[in-house]
Amino acid sequence: MSSRGEKGVDVRPPEQTDGAAEPGRAQATREGQVVDRSALRRIRILRRLEASVLPLGLIAVYIAFGAAEPGRYATVSNFATMLASQAVLVLVTLALLLPLSAGDYDLSVGAVVGLSAMTIALLNVQHGWNVWLAVLVAALVGVLVGVVNSFFTVVVGIESLIVTLGTATLVQGVTLWVSGSNTVSGVSNSLVNPVIIDRFLQIPLEFYYALAVAIVMWYVFEYTPLGRRLLMTGRGPVVARLTGIRVARVRAGSLVLSGLISALAGALYAGTSGAAAPTGGTEFLLPAFAAAFLGATTVYPGRFNPIGSVIAVYFLVFGVTGLEFLGAPNYVQDLFYGAALILAVTFSQVVRRREAKVRKGQ
Repeated sequence: MSSRGEKGVDVRPPEQTDGAAEPGRAQATREGQVVDRSALRRIRILRRLEASVLPLGLIAVYIAFGAAEPGRYATVSNFATMLASQAVLVLVTLALLLPLSAGDYDLSVGAVVGLSAMTIALLNVQHGWNVWLAVLVAALVGVLVGVVNSFFTVVVGIESLIVTLGTATLVQGVTLWVSGSNTVSGVSNSLVNPVIIDRFLQIPLEFYYALAVAIVMWYVFEYTPLGRRLLMTGRGPVVARLTGIRVARVRAGSLVLSGLISALAGALYAGTSGAAAPTGGTEFLLPAFAAAFLGATTVYPGRFNPIGSVIAVYFLVFGVTGLEFLGAPNYVQDLFYGAALILAVTFSQVVRRREAKVRKGQ
C-alpha cells in the first residue's frame, strides 16, 4: 500500500520521513541499523560455529584414536559394535529430552529400563509368555511409572527432581523384589534375533531402532504444534500458560512418554543381553544426562534436541572406547562421563544466557 495521498503528498509520520528536517536523526537511525545487522551477522556466524563444534569433535576423536590404534579401533566391526552397543543409551537419552524440554527432570529412567527388562525376562522365561506380549506389559509398566511421576509433579506440585528420585528408588526396589535379586537369562530369540543378530550394512538393527525414534522426535520437535508447546513450556511456563498452552498437560505428557520410551529401552536391553539383571539400567543415568546436556550445545545450541543428543552419545562412546583401547582403567569411563556432564551443563547455561540477552536486545 502506498504511503502517499492521492495528490502525491507524503502522509507518513514526521519521524519516518526522509526529508532534511532532521538529518541527524535519520543518519543515526541508518547507522544504528547497520550496527544491528552487523551484530546479527556475527551472532549467526557464532551459532553456526557452535552447532558444528561437536560433530567436528566426533570426527576428530574417531580419527585420532583410529590413528593411534588402526588395527583394532578403526575397523568396520568395531565401528558397527560402537554404533549398536549404545542404542539403549540413545533411547534413554531421548526419554530424558521430553521432560527436560518441558522444564522437568526424570531421574527414574534408568530404573525403568531395569524393571522393563526384568518384566520381559520373568514373563517370558519363567511364566512362558509370548515375548512380544511381555514387551507390551513392560511398556505399560513404563507408562504407569510415568503417570505416578506426573501425578506427584504436576498435580501435587512436588519438584520433579525429588519425585523421580523417589520413584527411581522405589522401582529399583520392586525390581530386586520380583527378581529375588537374581539375574534372569534365556529371553526368547524372537526378541534377541531382530535386535542384535539381524543386521543391515553390517550394523545390528538395534542401532536403527534408536535412530528411528530420534528422527521421529526430531520431526515432532521441529514441525508439529506439540513440539512447539513443549519447547515453550520449558522456556517459560507462565508465558506459555498465558498464550493458551495447557502447561500441566504438556508436563504430564512428557513424563508419561519418558516412562514409555525408557520401557522400550528396557526391551532393547533385554534383547541385547538376552537376560535381565536386578540392578540393570541404572548405569545409563549419568551418561544419558551427559549426552542430553552436551547435545544441547550443538545442532540447535541452547536447546535440547534429539539429533544433537545422538551425536553427543557417540562422541562420548567413541572417546571412552578409544581410551579403553589405549589401556585406560575402567574408572576412566566414570571420570569421562562425569566431566562431560559438568562441562556440558556449563556450556549449555552459557549458551542459554547469551540467547536470552540477544532476545532482550532485539
